[in-house]
Amino acid sequence: MDALPPKNLYPYTVSRPIYSNPTFEEDNERQAREERTLRDRLSRTCGCSGRQALKVVKGVFPVIDWLSRYPIREWLPSDVISGVSTGLVCSLQGLAYALLVSVAPVYGLYSAFFPILTYFLLGTSRHISVGPFPVTCLMVGSVVLTLAPDDHFLLPGNGTAVNGTKADGIVVDVETMEAQRIMVASSMTVLVGLFQVVMGLLQVGFLVCYLSDPLVGGFTTAAAFHVLISQLKIVLSVPTNNHSGCFSILYMLIDVFTNIRQTNIADLVAGLLTIVIVMAVKEVNTKFRHKIPVPIPIEVIVTVVAAGISYAIELESRYDASIVHSIPRGFAPAQPPNIELLWNILGSSFSTAVVGYAVAVSVAKELIAFGFSNVFCGCFSGFVASTALSRTAVQESTGGKSQMAGIISAVMVMIVILALGHLLEPLQKSVLAAIVIANLKGMFMQVTEVPTLWRQNRADCFIWLATCLASVVLGLDVGLLAGLVFEMGTVVVRTQFPACSTLGNIPGTNIYRNMKDYKNIAEVPGIKIFKCNAPIYFANIDYFKERLRATVGFDSVRVFKKRNKALKKIHKLIKKGKLRATETGEVVSEVSLGVDNKGFESERDSGRESGQVEDGDWPVPEVEVRVDWAMELPVRVSVPKVQIHSLVLDFSAVSFLDVVAVKSLRLVIKEFLRIGVNVYIAGCDDEIVWKMEALAFFDEEVIRDLLFLSVHDAILFIKLETANGSMQDAMVEGLSLMQDCKEPPPFTEEEDLIETYDNQHRAIHGLSN
Repeated sequence: MDALPPKNLYPYTVSRPIYSNPTFEEDNERQAREERTLRDRLSRTCGCSGRQALKVVKGVFPVIDWLSRYPIREWLPSDVISGVSTGLVCSLQGLAYALLVSVAPVYGLYSAFFPILTYFLLGTSRHISVGPFPVTCLMVGSVVLTLAPDDHFLLPGNGTAVNGTKADGIVVDVETMEAQRIMVASSMTVLVGLFQVVMGLLQVGFLVCYLSDPLVGGFTTAAAFHVLISQLKIVLSVPTNNHSGCFSILYMLIDVFTNIRQTNIADLVAGLLTIVIVMAVKEVNTKFRHKIPVPIPIEVIVTVVAAGISYAIELESRYDASIVHSIPRGFAPAQPPNIELLWNILGSSFSTAVVGYAVAVSVAKELIAFGFSNVFCGCFSGFVASTALSRTAVQESTGGKSQMAGIISAVMVMIVILALGHLLEPLQKSVLAAIVIANLKGMFMQVTEVPTLWRQNRADCFIWLATCLASVVLGLDVGLLAGLVFEMGTVVVRTQFPACSTLGNIPGTNIYRNMKDYKNIAEVPGIKIFKCNAPIYFANIDYFKERLRATVGFDSVRVFKKRNKALKKIHKLIKKGKLRATETGEVVSEVSLGVDNKGFESERDSGRESGQVEDGDWPVPEVEVRVDWAMELPVRVSVPKVQIHSLVLDFSAVSFLDVVAVKSLRLVIKEFLRIGVNVYIAGCDDEIVWKMEALAFFDEEVIRDLLFLSVHDAILFIKLETANGSMQDAMVEGLSLMQDCKEPPPFTEEEDLIETYDNQHRAIHGLSN
């Protein structure tokens, strides 16, 4: 067996032709893309057969597919255990999250029940648990408090009313307020569901992709702050005003600390104990999850114990504790949404729909299923449902195998609604609020991601911080929009100022890398290789050209203007007889530093001496004048030096070109060509080539032969052309002059004006046509 090369490097050899794009397409028979007409697409989409119909039905109702193959013996026992555990958690979280929506706790039970039924039929995820989620509940609650605040339901009174709450001689009509608030919440839920269904049917779920992980992390952390502050008043049991929108957290904190002396000690103690116990047991569940067969249902245990203590000690009558009071048995009748409210909640509903889907997208991409679940839930007096990782984790960790566990959890919620709900009426609201706060730990722990983001990508870190700060200060709706705008701004900035580099060759290989990153790398003599690592479009084309000028070391427009000026001066001096061209075309001065060249005599000298011709009018044959721009010129014009003869643009990382970029690139190439620098584009994807063809990038000067498959193909081609002598020398320029002609020089003022970086419109509408 042969010994391995050093450092386990395995060399390989590839032998193939040097491919430009046209030769590669010709050799490999490039095929034209088939453009289907609208009629063809509709016929393929709308065609119907028995198999297609069954496929459509199974796509709409996935339960038909998996239920027929459900292994009852293997999965049903695990699903029953998981369903019972998850159902109890769903019931208690439904009661607790109703406080975030500012409606009676029983509506939280409805929200924990109805979405599960719809998702069982339409959903595809086996482990997801559908129900209320703190962030969406808080967004709905913000709209509820805006459209139905306490101030709208105040009645004059001088005593304790049966139908209201007395406060300083003012009675709040609680029954009317509850009815109006649940109408707002359920109407918004229906509208949220409709938005999600429409988005799913239009296949616009990809919009949620713009909600990046840093943005969602910052937003949910800010939502956790809002939830914490909203539940703080319930744990302390202090009166506060209703606040929503900008600076609502600040106003709420001011109210809480203003009335801090009215804190109910019984509610505060119950709330603090609940927070400590629930968080401690959850840590135990997490730490010993591999040893404990079923997580300890601590929320259920705490709720049952707290309700029993409150009933036994009579906390409401003795200590004025705030309790749940009434949990009516049975379901509320179905009712349609209030059409008059829909226009007032349109924007908030759309943002809630997007957030609800964004929260669930990490575990299931099913927009239509969530939409119908919310429509169905809203028609039965529920509020927005999504998914929560805590409930989903419970369902999975307790052995749930399918959505059969979900339907069993719905049965458990139904049992609570029909039979067990009244047993929780003595439960203190502070206990429910404490359960909500204890479940916020996961969202608050996202703060620990900030240092990691700062080290990995500061732009993502700024997105996280900006979204979190905006959502805390401006409110969740406006904060989410502000965070999204900021995120889009960072994307624009990063593409507007892309990373550009000068490439060099690793000796003896076909590998080209950034010159700044490696020591063992060499620049190809006479050639610059420029790479742009981003799409090129209207916003960054100027930056692209600026970086290109810095790479090549000169401005092609300025070089052209200076050369033009020098050639015109040379032309004038030749006409005047102060310069002459030798037989090889070299320009020679007849007067060098003020000293006559007496060693040179010609017919022109003798003619001039005999007075037969005047200066500038001597007839001579056509002469090809060659100017070596690398040498000192016979005229006093400072022409920038051009040290390269070829430029290779590496477009392997360019994924997109727009019309402005294509026109500008064509101008840039022509600007280099007219000063003798050949330009080649390497590594273009077929999509980019098709885009160039569609946007009329190629013409008589900018031809398809400048495209090469790779940078190495272009470099080898340039070296071959240089060795064969067919490469134009950028240092030497030829000018054909009829020295006996008094016509103006071929480089006119009009040509001198076109194609400048500072006058892009003139260039685009001039030379590009």
